Amino acid sequence: MPERGSPTLRHRRLGRELRRLRERIEMIGDEVAARLNWSTAKVSRIENAKTLPTARDVEALLELYGADRDVRRELLELRRGAAQKGWWEEYRGALQADLIPLLGLEVEATTVRNWESQIVPGLLQTQEYARAVMEHNQQIIQVPHSWLRARVEARMMRQKILLLEANPVTLLAVFEESVLRRQFGDSAVMRGQLQKLIEISELDHVEMRILPQETPPSMPTGPFVHLTLPDFPDTVYLEDFFGAHYVEDPERVYAYERAFEHLMDMALDEESSRRLIQKALERW
Repeated sequence: MPERGSPTLRHRRLGRELRRLRERIEMIGDEVAARLNWSTAKVSRIENAKTLPTARDVEALLELYGADRDVRRELLELRRGAAQKGWWEEYRGALQADLIPLLGLEVEATTVRNWESQIVPGLLQTQEYARAVMEHNQQIIQVPHSWLRARVEARMMRQKILLLEANPVTLLAVFEESVLRRQFGDSAVMRGQLQKLIEISELDHVEMRILPQETPPSMPTGPFVHLTLPDFPDTVYLEDFFGAHYVEDPERVYAYERAFEHLMDMALDEESSRRLIQKALERW
C-alpha cells in the first residue's frame, strides 16, 4: 500500500474482492441476502462500496464464500484500513461533498493530469492566491468565512501530501497563458504565485506546460482531472457551476486521455513554459 494510502480505495477494493469471491462460487446477490438474512440492497451496497460493512459482516461473507485463511486475513485487514480516516476528515464539514471522493482517489493515484483554462491548477496555487480565488467565488456562491479558511488550509494540505512529501504523485498540468495575466488578489499575490510556479516546475515529478495565446482555441471541454490509479480503471473528475461528477466509463475516460494528450502536444515545452512564466512575473 502506498504511503499516501487511501481508505476510499481500500473500501472500493474490499467491495471488488467480495464480489469476486461471490462470483467465483456462482452465487447471486439474492442468494447471499437470503442465506444471511440481509436485504439484497445491502449486498449491493457493500460490493459497490456504498456502505462500509462491519467486520462481522465481512466475516459472515467470507464464511459463506468458503474463503481460505490467507484471504480472510487480507480482507479483514483491508476492512480495517477502509475504516481509517483520511487526511481530509478534519476539513470535511467545510468541503463540498462531491470533492471528497476526489481527495480519496488522488492520494493513491500514480499520475494526475490536470487541464485548467482560467485559473492556476489547485495543486500549484499559493495560499494567498487560493484565498483570493475563493473570495472571488464567494461573490456568487456564498459560504461561511470559516469554511473559506478551512478550504484554503485543505488545499495547501492536499498539495503538501501529494507533491511535497514522500512518494509524490506525478503531476502533468496544462493551463492557458491567460491564467498568468488574470489577476486574483493584488500584484504581490500574483508575483508570489508565478514565482511558485517557476519553483515547483523544477520538481522531477511535475511537468507544467502552458498553452500559448497564439494557438487555436482549445477543445470544447472545461477543466478536468484525469487520475491513473493502481489496480483500478482510470477516473476523470469534472467540475462545473452546480458541483462535480466522476467519469468512469472506459470510452469516455479514454476520450479525456486523448484530449489531454492533444493539449500537451499544443502546449509549449517545459523550458519554454518556464520562460513565459518568468516574463509574466516581470510584468507583475
